[in-house]
Amino acid sequence: MDMQADLKWIHQELDNVKDPAILEAIKNMLKYREKNSSKRVSLNEYNREIEDAEKDIENGNFYTQEQVEKLVNEWLK
Repeated sequence: MDMQADLKWIHQELDNVKDPAILEAIKNMLKYREKNSSKRVSLNEYNREIEDAEKDIENGNFYTQEQVEKLVNEWLK
């Protein structure tokens, strides 16, 4: 596929997404791409992101491997 066809397909698929977890994952990927495309992450930012991730884990804000596999299988249907 060419880039325009890929973008069209992605737009169509996004219109059908109803799962908030999938939307959040896509949003985070786009934010990460945007944040990191213009500059390299400083060591302080990197450490802050690790701290944020550790807090998420402590608060139970994560998916288990089994949950991720289930989500992926649902996406592929």
